[in-house]
Amino acid sequence: MNETPSLPPEDLDEQAALWAARLEGSVLTAGERAELEKWLAGDPARRPALGAYCGFSSSLDRAVSELVESGAIEIRGPAPARSRTWWGVAGAGAAFAAVALCVLLLVRPGGRAETLTAPAGQRQAFTLSDGTRIELNANTSVVVEVGRSGRRVRMASGEAFFVVAKDKSRPFVVDTPAGSVRVTGTIFNVLTEASSQLDVTVVEGSVQVRPGGADHAEAQGTVDLGAGDRLSAVRGGVSLTRLADSDLDDALAWRQGKIVCKMMPLSEALALFAHYHGRTIVVSPGASALHVGGRYSIEDLDGFLAQLELVQQDHKVRVDRGPGGAIRVSLAAEP
Repeated sequence: MNETPSLPPEDLDEQAALWAARLEGSVLTAGERAELEKWLAGDPARRPALGAYCGFSSSLDRAVSELVESGAIEIRGPAPARSRTWWGVAGAGAAFAAVALCVLLLVRPGGRAETLTAPAGQRQAFTLSDGTRIELNANTSVVVEVGRSGRRVRMASGEAFFVVAKDKSRPFVVDTPAGSVRVTGTIFNVLTEASSQLDVTVVEGSVQVRPGGADHAEAQGTVDLGAGDRLSAVRGGVSLTRLADSDLDDALAWRQGKIVCKMMPLSEALALFAHYHGRTIVVSPGASALHVGGRYSIEDLDGFLAQLELVQQDHKVRVDRGPGGAIRVSLAAEP
């Protein structure tokens, strides 16, 4: 009987980290559980590797505090919000960041991991020691390690824009629960939502993307993208799109605090606002079917809601505000 060959240590580490993030960030489907069991059965080294990544979840907050106090790590930026939105789970993202952080320090002794965060309602920009620039959208947290042989970023959910300093001797890898992106020097954007979504948009240069979703990881393999290409991977498949310059600008409008809607379902537009502000926004079935267009300030949620009620008068959109900042958008005719 043929046995599955052991993976190189870096690949084993990468895959174990991805599975740990998926276990921390969401409940696995039956298909994902089957894929996990198949992966674990393929190599006896995989189960302890995954256990090492997941074993810190019961004491994440204490571990991070101790590491910060000892000077082993540096946390830049305010702590990420822990509110739950339908665009992702900020608390799970923070948990994954801490898991990856602890394991990085154990697997690579002497390495220095750094957590970068952008809280709700704010965007943050950072420059790494190698000259790479990272811009984080709101409610995004990443763990970064710049080593002698490679550079690695781990993000559980959120959105980030990368201007990677060219260095052929040190590949730059972005790991997410839904897949990974590998480059040596280029400009690109990554959007991920737990294990179910990965969007990669390339502005300059080229990247290699390996989708990691349960439905297409093995069949798709590595996908090469060039400038102007966009890959979207969700459960069920991978799609590639060639973006015009105007579409590329729209996709990256968040960097200027804007959201561009081109007949976008209202539920999707409000999801963007909910994620940015760390707010709970519930949309009724009737309101979800509406579409909106235009260019809006992502920072001005109240202005968007006021304009929505004004523009959608024919449908009589109603905005109700509850305790704790929760918002419900519905049609007047709905209960």
